[in-house]
Amino acid sequence: MPPKEFALRRRRAAVALDTGKLDALIVSAAPNIRYLTGFTGSNGLILLWPGGACLFTDPRYEIQAAGEADSPVRVVRGPLQPALMKLAARKRFRRVGFEASRLAFDAYEQLRAQLPLGAVLEPVSGLVDTLRTIKTSREIDLIRRSVALNSDAFARAIRKVRPGATESALAAEIEYRMRLLGAEKPAFDTIVASGARSALPHAQPGAYPIRRNQLLLIDMGASREGYASDMTRMAFLGRPGPRVRSIYRAVLEAQLAAIDAVRPGVRAGDVDRAARRALRAAGMEKAFVHSTGHGLGLEIHEAPRIGRRQETPLLPGMVITIEPGAYFEGFGGCRIEDTIVVTSSGCEVLTPTAKELLQIE
Repeated sequence: MPPKEFALRRRRAAVALDTGKLDALIVSAAPNIRYLTGFTGSNGLILLWPGGACLFTDPRYEIQAAGEADSPVRVVRGPLQPALMKLAARKRFRRVGFEASRLAFDAYEQLRAQLPLGAVLEPVSGLVDTLRTIKTSREIDLIRRSVALNSDAFARAIRKVRPGATESALAAEIEYRMRLLGAEKPAFDTIVASGARSALPHAQPGAYPIRRNQLLLIDMGASREGYASDMTRMAFLGRPGPRVRSIYRAVLEAQLAAIDAVRPGVRAGDVDRAARRALRAAGMEKAFVHSTGHGLGLEIHEAPRIGRRQETPLLPGMVITIEPGAYFEGFGGCRIEDTIVVTSSGCEVLTPTAKELLQIE
C-alpha cells in the first residue's frame, strides 16, 4: 500500500476524533494498526491525534516496524502502555479514547494506572472499523486477487477428492494449495463437512471419511497481502437425489435473490430478508440458522453484518459475503457463498467459481 494511503487514513480518523471531541485515540486492534500504519507485528499500540501519530512496539519488531510503518515508531522494553501514556501526558491530552471492544481488561487497567492527573479514558466503538468498511480501489483489487487465488486453490484441491479420503486430508490439501499459490495463510480455519456433518455450519474437519451419495460442504478463504476472501461451495459424490437437488435449488435461489438486492442505499437487513423470503417460499426458512453475510477485508468478519435486524445502508466500496444456507439434522446441509463488492449502480460478484452443485463420480 502506498505510504500516502496510510497518512490519508490517519487524517480521516483524526476528523472522527474531532467529531467525538477527543484529544487522541489509543488504537490497540492489530487490523486497525495495520490499516493506519502498515505495521503487521503482533504487539503494538498507536497513539493517534489530529496532526500526528506514534506507533509503540517492542524490540522484536524494531527492524520490521522501521520497514513497514510510515509513522514515527518508539521501541519499548516492557509494557507499551506506560510509554504511550507518557507521550499523552507530555502532549497534555485530556480526553483519550480507547477501542472499547478491542482492548483487554488488563491492558485497560495499565493505561488507567498511567493516566495523567485530570485526564480521562473514553470508550470508543468502531471509529477505525467504520472507516475500513469502505474499500479503496486498491483494496478492492487486493481482495479480488485473494478471491482469485482462493478459487484456484479450490479447483486444484477438489480434483483430489476420492471416496474414503478424510475431511481433514481435504482441508489440508486446500490450505497447501493456497500456500503454493501465494497466500500467507488461510483467512480462517477451513471448513470441510461431509454427510450429516454438513448440517453443522461451522463444522471442524475431522478423521471422517468422505463417502459416496453424501453432500460435501467446503467453506474456505485465503489471506493474500493481508486481505481475506471467503467462498462456500457444495459437492456430491455420485448422483444427487431429489431431496439434495431440492435443497440446493432453494439455497441457490435465496443466494441469487440476496445478490440481486445488493445496491447502494439498501439496508443490510433488506438483503437478509430477500434471502429468507426465497427460503420461506421453499418451506426452508427455519433451516436457515445464521445471518446472510458479513463484511470482509483485513479481517474475515468485519462490518457491515448482513443480518435481519441490521439497518446499516450499503455503500459503494463495501465488500461483503452473501451466504444463505439450509441445514437438516441427520441429513446434511447446504450453503453457497460468494464475495461481493457494492458498486455505484449495484454490485459485482468477485468469486469466479461456478455455483452449480459439483458432482464427483
